[in-house]
Parts: sequence; C-alpha cells; structure tokens
Amino acid sequence: MKQLIAIFVAVTAASPALAAKGPFFSLSNTNFVVLIAFLLFIAVLVYLKVPSLLGGMLDKRAEGIKAELDEARALREEAQTLLASYERKQKEVAEQSERIVAHAKAEAAEAAEQAKKDLEVSIARRIKAAEDQIASAEASAVKDVRDQAISVAVAVAKDVVAKNMTATAGKSLIDEAISEVEAKLH
Repeated sequence: MKQLIAIFVAVTAASPALAAKGPFFSLSNTNFVVLIAFLLFIAVLVYLKVPSLLGGMLDKRAEGIKAELDEARALREEAQTLLASYERKQKEVAEQSERIVAHAKAEAAEAAEQAKKDLEVSIARRIKAAEDQIASAEASAVKDVRDQAISVAVAVAKDVVAKNMTATAGKSLIDEAISEVEAKLH
C-alpha cells in the first residue's frame, strides 16, 4: 500500500498533466486517460504481486551473490591455508637441504681425514718396505762380498799352500785329519 501511495504522489508531482487545456478530470483529456491507464497498469502489477516477485528475485540474487562471496571467502581462506602450508613445507625442505649439505660436508671432511690417514699409513708401509728392501740388498751385498772374499782367500790359501807344501807335509796333514775324524766318530 505504501508503494501505491508513493507512486501516486510521484505521478501527480510530475505536473505535465496539469499543462493540458480544459478540465483535467475528463475522458476527453488524453493526459487524464493516460494517467488512469498508468494507474490501472500499476494496480495490475500490484495485484499480480510483481513487486514482491521482483523483490524475491532481487533477494534471491542477493543471496546468490552473498553465497558466492562466502564461497570466494572460503576459497581465499583455503588458498591462504594452502599457501601457508606450502611455505612451511618449503621452509622445511630448505632446512632439510641445509642439513643434508652440512652432513655431506661433514662426511666429506671425515672422508678427507680418513684418506689422509690412509695415505700416511700407506706411505709409512712403503717406506718400511723400501727400508726392508734396502736392508735385504745390503745384507745380500755383504754376503756377496764375504763369499767373494772367502773365494779369493781360499784361492790365495790354495796357491800359498800349494807353493809351500811338500808331499811329506801333505801326507802328514791327511793322516792327522783321518785320526781326528776317527777320534770324533768313536
């Protein structure tokens, strides 16, 4: 009802109808006839509840927009939650990669230290092997020199004995050796 009164006041306030000649409330006045038709049209719209239908449609549209806004807000919150989750995961992955790099550096340092120790042991073993080879070569050289000296001494002694020895002296030496062997065997 308030809507009808507001429409009537708006129509009457628009005073072009008052500019017509002759009596206003007459069927020969086209402005009056248009006014009546317009009021009837408005009455039919009100009777058919078009304003409430339009209001309902607008309310539905407002509810749809509100639902879309709520859904958009929920999606935004979900996106922010996902973003925070991904940022946390990225931070965790960065920390994990830093730990892996630090662990790898520590293992590399340990491996380098172990390789250094192994190299020192290997060098010490090779030095010891070289010293053993030198000592063996030295002992072999000393033995070869002794053997050579003995051979030379025997050859010289043979020559000396051969020059100084007579047959009777040789026979007496042989007899002495035989008696010495007999004494040792019995």
